[in-house]
Amino acid sequence: MIGSADATVEQRIDDLLKGAIDPHVHSGPSIAPRSLDHVELLQQASAAGFAAVVTKDHDYSGVMTAALIRKHFPELKTKIYSSIVLNNVVGGLNPYAVEHTAALGGKIVWLPTLAAENHLRWQASAKWTHPASTEKMRPVTPIPVLNGDRSVRDDVKEVLDIVAKNDMVLASGHLHVSETWIVFEEAQRRGVKRLVLTHPEDIVDASLNDVKGIAAMGAFVEHSLCMFLDGCKFKICEAEDLRKQIDAAGVEQTILCSDLGQTGTFSPLEGFRRGIKLCIDLGYDDEQIRRMVSTNAARVLGIEADVAAARQGSSVEAARN
Repeated sequence: MIGSADATVEQRIDDLLKGAIDPHVHSGPSIAPRSLDHVELLQQASAAGFAAVVTKDHDYSGVMTAALIRKHFPELKTKIYSSIVLNNVVGGLNPYAVEHTAALGGKIVWLPTLAAENHLRWQASAKWTHPASTEKMRPVTPIPVLNGDRSVRDDVKEVLDIVAKNDMVLASGHLHVSETWIVFEEAQRRGVKRLVLTHPEDIVDASLNDVKGIAAMGAFVEHSLCMFLDGCKFKICEAEDLRKQIDAAGVEQTILCSDLGQTGTFSPLEGFRRGIKLCIDLGYDDEQIRRMVSTNAARVLGIEADVAAARQGSSVEAARN
C-alpha cells in the first residue's frame, strides 16, 4: 500500500506532467534501435497530459512525419513538432534542408552531433560508437563549423540567417563548448533569438562557468535527464551535479528534457516522471519545476499557447471527474 507521503509525491508528479514539454526525444523509426515510435510517444504523452514533444533524429528531419501524425491522430491532444540535425545524411550544413524544415513547421535546428568534429574526438577517447554509425552506413565525414582562424564558416552563417529569418531555435548539438560560444555570438549578431546549449554535462566539455556565461547571454541550457537517473544506462552524473548545473544557469534559463527513446532503458515518459521526482528530492518547488519542464521550453519554442491549452484541458477533465 502506498503511504500518504508517497501518494502526495506521485500526485505532484502527475500534476507537473500536465502541460509538460519534452523538447528532445529519440522516438523512431530510426536507424538506431528505438523503444517506441513517434505515434506511441504521442499516445503516452497525451495520456499524461503533455503539452508538446519535439522529436529528434540524428539522420533526418521529422517534420513530414509530424505533419502526418497531426492530421491522422487528432484525438491526441499533445502537439508533436520536429527538428533537423545537420549531420551527413541531410547534407551537413545544408541551407536547402533547413529551409524545407522551416517551411514545414520545424522548431529546432541542431548543429552537427554525430558528425561534429568534437563528437568524433570524444567518441575516439570514449571508445564508443553510436548505433546509427555502424556497418549500416559509410564512415562519418566530419563537419567543421569554424575556419582555421576560429571564425564562423560561411555555410554556417547561411544556416544562421535562415534560422533567424524563420525565428527557429538553434541548438548547439555536439559542438565543443568553445565552438558554441563563437557560433552563438555570431548567431545573435545575425538576429537569432532562440538559443539552446545541449547537455553541457556530457560530450561538449562545458564547465559550470560556461553554463553560467551562456545563460547570461540569453541562451537556455538543456539538461538530459537520462544522464542523472539511477538505473538508466546513460547515467554519468549524480543528483547534486544537476543541482549545480541548475544553479549555474538559474531556474529561469534551464530546460529539462528526457533525451530518451532508446532501447534498454526508461521510456521518455518514465524518464520525465523520475526526473521530476529527482527535482522534488533536490528541494525545488512546483513552480520552479514547472518552469524547467514546461514554461521555459514553451518560451524558447514559441508555443506558450500549447501549454495553456493543455493545462486548461486537464482542469476541465479534473472538474468533470
